[in-house]
Amino acid sequence: MPDTISFARGAPSADILPHVQVQEAAQRALTDDWETALSYGVGIGHPGLCKWVAERHGGVDPKEVMVTNGSLEAGAMLFTHLVEPGTRVAVEQPTYDRTLLLLQQLGAELVPIPLEADGLDVGALEAALGEGAIDLVHVIPNAHNPAGCTLSVEKRRRLVELAAENNFWIFEDDPYRELPFEGEPLETMLTMDAAGKVFHASSFSKTVSPGVRVGYLIGPGEEIARLAKRANELYISPNMLAESIVLELCTSGVLDENIAFVKGELKARCDALVEALRASIPEAVFVVPQGGYFLWLDLAEGTDTKALLAESKGEGVSFVAGPDFMIEGGENSLRLSFAPVPAAQAAEGVGRIATALEKLRAGLPA
Repeated sequence: MPDTISFARGAPSADILPHVQVQEAAQRALTDDWETALSYGVGIGHPGLCKWVAERHGGVDPKEVMVTNGSLEAGAMLFTHLVEPGTRVAVEQPTYDRTLLLLQQLGAELVPIPLEADGLDVGALEAALGEGAIDLVHVIPNAHNPAGCTLSVEKRRRLVELAAENNFWIFEDDPYRELPFEGEPLETMLTMDAAGKVFHASSFSKTVSPGVRVGYLIGPGEEIARLAKRANELYISPNMLAESIVLELCTSGVLDENIAFVKGELKARCDALVEALRASIPEAVFVVPQGGYFLWLDLAEGTDTKALLAESKGEGVSFVAGPDFMIEGGENSLRLSFAPVPAAQAAEGVGRIATALEKLRAGLPA
């Protein structure tokens, strides 16, 4: 059995993690910021990092920022704050599997909204609004997980308008914002919002490393104050040492250097994956990602990607089957994460999936 090539997990391979830079930043943080780094904080997290994040987002008030133990925690806290049984929440289809899990645990009424090549189908959302009020819209605007698409600027503006007109919250869940392959990140809905209806979350898991577990949430000041109070009641403060290290990376310029490096590596991996899919699985239909970690593809109708996954594991390759990201459906779809797979391994990995697909359709064992 060859070593497994895994397209499953949304995390980069260790060879592109900035371990030396983080080690040096930790040394500087423990020299210059040791008292804050090694002490209890408060619910908002490290004040210096809150200020840096506020400046990074165009000069919002630092009181509108709280740092969290990763952006998933930010989302979980926000959902708990806004959602109760019966709350109508619009979710993209497909969407991040943990979003579905968290909302289902809270008893939300999920309103599925399909995705298009340029993000959420705003017309479908407007139709859903015509059928009843929606309280919250969850959107992953950049390099979508799992779909790989990016929400157009025009759609962002329209969503912000709809939120103001219909009095619903937007949760702009944006951990991949800093990772477009070309050009600068698109304008956020947060900066477009004049009505105070947008919460924005992002993360340093994708720009530094998953292990730092540092994310943040930005939103209306009074709502952030309530959430920070709750955070303080739950765990006093998020991880101050990790935040101090991240702040050092941010203020020294090392973060931006690492972002530039990571974007180049991710683009090479994505390009290799796209080339391999076109060569080995020509039936695959997909949007070519403009950034981030993920590519979503549809195979011919009638394909069972859960069965394909089982067959693929026998060939030494893994991915995530589409139904994991859907309220219903997705049986002929799958998500490939190119972040953990070096470009030189992409063709081999896709070739193994193609072999598994042939065996599945022929009824042959792996």
